[in-house]
Amino acid sequence: MIHNGRRSFLKQTVALAGAFSLDSFFHQAHAADWQAASRAVAHLNALEVAQNEDFWSVIQRSYSVNPNLINLNNGGVSPSPIVVQQAVERYNQMTNEGPSYYMWQILDQGREPLRQKLAHLAGADPNEIAINRNSTEALNTIIYGLPLKAGDEVIGTKQDYPHMIQAYRQRAQRDGIVFKQISFDFPIEDDAAIVRAFEQAITPRTRLLHVTHMINWVGQTMPAQKISDMAHAHGIEVIVDGAHSFGLIDFKVPDLHCDYFGTSLHKFLSAPIGSGMMWVKADKIEKVWPLLCNGAPRSSDIRKFEDLGTRSFPIEQGIGEAINFHEGIGSKRKEQRIRYLKDYWATRVREIPKVKLHTSLNANYSCAICGVSIDGMAPGAVSSALFDRYKIHTVGIVWENISCVRVTPHVYTTIPDLDKLVAAIGEIAATSKA
Repeated sequence: MIHNGRRSFLKQTVALAGAFSLDSFFHQAHAADWQAASRAVAHLNALEVAQNEDFWSVIQRSYSVNPNLINLNNGGVSPSPIVVQQAVERYNQMTNEGPSYYMWQILDQGREPLRQKLAHLAGADPNEIAINRNSTEALNTIIYGLPLKAGDEVIGTKQDYPHMIQAYRQRAQRDGIVFKQISFDFPIEDDAAIVRAFEQAITPRTRLLHVTHMINWVGQTMPAQKISDMAHAHGIEVIVDGAHSFGLIDFKVPDLHCDYFGTSLHKFLSAPIGSGMMWVKADKIEKVWPLLCNGAPRSSDIRKFEDLGTRSFPIEQGIGEAINFHEGIGSKRKEQRIRYLKDYWATRVREIPKVKLHTSLNANYSCAICGVSIDGMAPGAVSSALFDRYKIHTVGIVWENISCVRVTPHVYTTIPDLDKLVAAIGEIAATSKA
């Protein structure tokens, strides 16, 4: 009797539904409070809502973050809201009552409804969406799966994510492709200059451009659509690394005009840790080899990329509650709030002597992530001082021509937390010997 009840519960829970569906964990926990909060700001635009602390206090209470630690490294991985944690725990408990039954016959049935929810969020066809574990898996699947041959060129940048750079270098060693990297000095507030740098690197052998939509080190937003349009005019395909933009910036994947896209869902979407998504344009699926084995590797079915064997079904199904949470806030409101938080602290610290920003504050070129440095101090020393003296968690970045501390707030970050950050940077800068 208990098992029948659980089975009925799961079938209802994994069904495609809106954020305030009666069957969702999100609805059960937040419907009344969030709907009331939304009504109170219904007359405001997204920018005005971004500054309404009463509205965001409702969102902040939905997280279980440690009050003794100010986490400003959400660019690495974000905590999940309480309802997402509860969903994963419930599915995990159920799985362990009879793993092979509940995994394959119950939870596995939730993948197609989840695919539809992700596709709706991405503005894509469900048959172009594959569910996996992170950006590295998504993008490596494409990088290793494309039919590139010796002499074919790929153009990326020195500021791309290391796992992608390593994947191209491995293909160069294994297959003889040519991997070229251009370099940028960020911040840049000139789309044409960025597009031109890619275009000038193109040769008759160029087959693929790799574009990081939001540079993870400093948060620079790249003009992915314009780069894609330029590349296509040259007959070249484009792969976009959307690890830090998806679930943060209010956009639809096809709007980027790229051919391939990969992202992690455990960053700004706040999905369970170890969840990701890959998008492949429908007419490109057939030619891409799956990273792992599949009985029909040359098929045009996006599901050929999901043959991972046994994986965490609870994590996978928890993604749906993260989407409910995200949609309950609203994409545009969320983007504006997180940008407001970044601007709040960044505009204050840039007035402090010896402090330098490494990220544009122009809304077209940044959102959540911002790099900061203090003259005379290494990034590691600054991040250590922030944690040791103030319990503020950030990350020191030293990569190619980038040297700074990366600071990344999220929707649960409070204004008092950022006031502490500003004061801390001021005190640390005052002690610098530069």
